[in-house]
Amino acid sequence: MGRTAQLLHELLESAAERSPESAALSSQGRSLTYAELAAASTRTAAALQREGLRRGDRIVVTAADGIGIAVLLYAASRLGAVFSVLHEQVRGGPLEHVLRDCGPTLLVSDDPAAGRTAAEHGVRFLELDELVRSALDADTDESLAPGGPSALTVDPVSLIYTSGTTSLPKAVVSTHQQVLFAASAIQECLRYRSDDVVYCPLPLSFDYGLYQVYLAALSGARLHLGTVAEVGPPLLRSLEEAGATVLPAVPSIADRLAWLLRRSSSGPSRLRLLTNTGAALSDTTMAALRAALPRLRIQVMYGLTECKRTAIMPPDGDLDHPGSCGLPLPGTEVFVIDDDGSRLPPGQIGQFVVRGPNVMAGYWKRPELTAERFPRAEGLFPELRTGDYGWLDKEGYLYFSGRRDDLYKERGFRLSATEVEAAATRVDGVTSAAVLPPEGKRGALLAVVADIGADEVREGMRDHIEPFKIPRRCVRLDALPTNGNGKVDRKKLAALIEQAPAAPVTAEASRAGLAH
Repeated sequence: MGRTAQLLHELLESAAERSPESAALSSQGRSLTYAELAAASTRTAAALQREGLRRGDRIVVTAADGIGIAVLLYAASRLGAVFSVLHEQVRGGPLEHVLRDCGPTLLVSDDPAAGRTAAEHGVRFLELDELVRSALDADTDESLAPGGPSALTVDPVSLIYTSGTTSLPKAVVSTHQQVLFAASAIQECLRYRSDDVVYCPLPLSFDYGLYQVYLAALSGARLHLGTVAEVGPPLLRSLEEAGATVLPAVPSIADRLAWLLRRSSSGPSRLRLLTNTGAALSDTTMAALRAALPRLRIQVMYGLTECKRTAIMPPDGDLDHPGSCGLPLPGTEVFVIDDDGSRLPPGQIGQFVVRGPNVMAGYWKRPELTAERFPRAEGLFPELRTGDYGWLDKEGYLYFSGRRDDLYKERGFRLSATEVEAAATRVDGVTSAAVLPPEGKRGALLAVVADIGADEVREGMRDHIEPFKIPRRCVRLDALPTNGNGKVDRKKLAALIEQAPAAPVTAEASRAGLAH
């Protein structure tokens, strides 16, 4: 075993010492060993240093090249710089907001249009391909020039921008210490192996995707970076060709995999583990996956960017604790409080609070919001008031009820969109579901992907939820629109529904052209 990592790039150093010739990263027709990745990140760090980058400087990267991004983030760590990975489609106003907000020294991208935006804001620009290709093509070792003190474990290493429902995206500040603790605690639960091939269909701008880079280094696994095209209809073939053994999924990807498996005579032969976060997996999807892939284990998880991961279920633990999202990470605590901040006993619904080294440092340049969400109470670590509601059972398992912005009122009742969606997906024939809370004169609306009619969905929900919680309107769609992270895009969903004829949106929607 290599030395214990204190700084992010030391994860890579340890992996390169243990297994220098093992494959670290792969994508379409490209791969790097751990030794090659470590050397490339060192050369890139030296190149950035020559560009004037120093400890504490911010580097923003927006690109599609996952291998290049991984090289760059380890290089930033070597410099003591702070990186922020944005989705490749972040352009225009959203990109300008980030440049104004975090004041980066450098923007790295594969799009010349991003370079023009950088110039308008006085930010230096480099092309990712040129920067990384020169580091990969070099055949000499390179080291950083002597400078000031190296980064400390409590120094920031990344800013992860997360969207709010009513404001511009805000950045969660993560230190080396917090990232390393979270990654190690997650690895303790998931137990990736050195012979694993982790097929990652998620962008590295999504922290779930980004942490696959760290988990691979911790375990010595190979991380295969999938593309959007690979996780569409060719998903089964993509998994098989990559030799995938682990699939970090969100519900839209798991639903698609289950759908494809039901229509195929064979599945990915080596796949042993599927993890899920972002939203709850439906019972229908998990049953279909287990039926088609008997050796597959499923681990459901729950988390927020502000603490990375809150809870992880033991493998297949959902079978013994249906509806739960797992146990708190090792070395952390989760408890439930009421509106006055008092702790609640098991079984009572309140707000989840997380304590432990996984709680991130706060929000960049948002002192008031940081004080509100990250109060320092008892002990060493700040608490995170998650804004998520649920309850704990006597064994410590978490049960998620809904987010603060997921709760809505209709007909005098306080309802949870998450609870309604879960009830819909328990109906036979329903693959996925999303609720649009009331807005203006429009009441709550349920959108489903299903093999049965909208009225049948609503009727079937009566077996799983109180009738007053069932939205009066339901529409069937071929697919739920998703964002770059694979989560349901409710703005796109609302726009899609608004394009429908003004007729009542129940079973009639199928005749209006919205359904199968």
